[in-house]
Amino acid sequence: MHLPSSLLIAAPLLANVSAEPIRIPQRDVSVVSTSQQLAVRALPNSPSGGYAPAVVDCPKTKPTLRKAVDLSNEEKNWLSIRRKNTIEPMRDLLKRANITGFDSETFMDEAANNISQLPNVAIAISGGGYRALMNGAGFVAAADNRIQNTTGAGGIGGLLQSSTYLAGLSGGGWLVGSLFSNNFSSIETLLSENKVWDFENSIFKGPKEAGLSTVNRIQYWSEVAKEVAKKKDAGFETSITDYWGRALSYQLIGADMGGPAYTFSSIAQTDNFQKAETPFPILVADGRAPGETIISLNATNYEFNPFETGSWDPTVYGFAPTKYLGANFSNGVIPSGGKCVEGLDQAGFVMGTSSTLFNQFLLANISSYDGVPDVLIEAVTSVLKEIGAKRDDVSQIIPNPFLDWNNRTNPNADTLELDLVDGGEDLQNIPLNPLTQPVRAVDVIFAVDSSADVTNWPNGTALRATYERTFGSISNGTLFPSIPDDWTFINLGLNNRPSFFGCDVKNFTLDANQKVPPLIVYVPNAPYTALSNVSTFDPSYTMSQRNDIIGNGWNSATQGNGTLDSEWPTCVACAVISRSLDRLGRQTPAACKTCFERYCWNGTVNSKDTGVYMPEFKIADAHAMDSGAVAIGGKMVNVWSSVVVGVVAAALLL
Repeated sequence: MHLPSSLLIAAPLLANVSAEPIRIPQRDVSVVSTSQQLAVRALPNSPSGGYAPAVVDCPKTKPTLRKAVDLSNEEKNWLSIRRKNTIEPMRDLLKRANITGFDSETFMDEAANNISQLPNVAIAISGGGYRALMNGAGFVAAADNRIQNTTGAGGIGGLLQSSTYLAGLSGGGWLVGSLFSNNFSSIETLLSENKVWDFENSIFKGPKEAGLSTVNRIQYWSEVAKEVAKKKDAGFETSITDYWGRALSYQLIGADMGGPAYTFSSIAQTDNFQKAETPFPILVADGRAPGETIISLNATNYEFNPFETGSWDPTVYGFAPTKYLGANFSNGVIPSGGKCVEGLDQAGFVMGTSSTLFNQFLLANISSYDGVPDVLIEAVTSVLKEIGAKRDDVSQIIPNPFLDWNNRTNPNADTLELDLVDGGEDLQNIPLNPLTQPVRAVDVIFAVDSSADVTNWPNGTALRATYERTFGSISNGTLFPSIPDDWTFINLGLNNRPSFFGCDVKNFTLDANQKVPPLIVYVPNAPYTALSNVSTFDPSYTMSQRNDIIGNGWNSATQGNGTLDSEWPTCVACAVISRSLDRLGRQTPAACKTCFERYCWNGTVNSKDTGVYMPEFKIADAHAMDSGAVAIGGKMVNVWSSVVVGVVAAALLL
């Protein structure tokens, strides 16, 4: 059964090499150096100056749609820089892994001269509301070499810097969107900043008065309604997703009123993105065909990235420029004399589009909180009346950029609006589809799964959905590793520890033009030191609860900083290089063979129903700890002792 959030325990936090107690910073930006503080976004570039899109003159060469036969020129040019930027952090990651019998320096020297040999790494963060954001944040923090001690014993720091792509969906999309909307600040910095990630006041109550100027609850909702009204007054249709995305932004974007003028496409204009110092962000949503109420695996998968929005699926098989969503495209072009539109891709709206499942949640809860102005409740109600009770989770992009595009197969080719819904509604709750596309040539995907399949823990359903989708024409021939049933996941412990899928490339039978799919490193949410299986719809968390769940995600990513498996960093490195070694025809090092024997699913199936799934703590229940104690391999150790210097897996009651 799901245990209530009040029973959450204190999780292991980031360790410090000093003998001082270890704490995640608590909304006091003074504890962070000036260089670490949250940078103010330089590009709130909506031409209206606010949430509303605006009609603008088109550039000399008008934007057009393109067929999805290859990557965009913009992405190719960006990749030519990013791939080289991953060389040094990957060199350091592999060197620290110390793979016996593997010369990492020579391997990386060769890769520097032949980028096709360089491992292409991606990270995918699943949906699951705040649970997914927080658990995913723990993984991202552990993989980030900007954070102290991630490159020490047991650490996997640098994996983030070695990655080419970072994809998110729904709650995972909030994480990815928030990172990039705040200049790709580290998790440590976001936790220290008092304008973001303050979940103590739910999204319905709004930010604390001290959080954003003088905004109080009534002002907060009034501003939400006012900004959405500006969009409608500018001649653009609005939906419940506009209200949801606007409210969400107050928690995720570190700017006054949640940055109403911040756009998703402006990421492409930021200095660190142009220098390819970050991974490539992707958010995922599902298409809803006209008259559809149930989303199936045949639904068209859409992606938003800073350059383009569209789909690789054969139904649409095309991309529109994200910056110009809202323009009157028809058959892929803007008619003669037609104008362009900018600002429809507002960052909160894009994050809200990937998480429309929560629109029903917003409607159900908004009227139950005192102080929410009648104007907002009336506005939300009127929107729902307009779009119909069975479609209250929809995000509308009007005009439809794919009007008269790919008419034979596109279900929305003759509709003026493009309806998008939560990217997990087709059960593909991990954003794998954009990362498995052969043209992106990803070698390994670290799939962080915070799904609520069984007692709010994952059981592989998201992986299984992506695998099953490959049997239909909608997959366009894209392959995916075999995935077993849910009880096999539970009975073999595949959902209770990291598991690898698709290890042996010889198991794939390739037709003409098909490519071996990426190796999947599945990192499921499990109780290492916190009951992180909080409800997807829990609207608020204390700072302690937030930090507990992030700390639990850190321990999941690092296996308790190696306390559960001292060879885990080696196994991470082996996963990174696996496909590259295969391409080069080189033997797998003995150390990697040992890792693969330990973590690769070997095809064994055990489908017996064994009853209610109630996993035990993998390290320790922090509620059982005294303040000032840490859990190392399940044993109690005093943090004040110099014995723990350099060891991570610390837990403090905050």
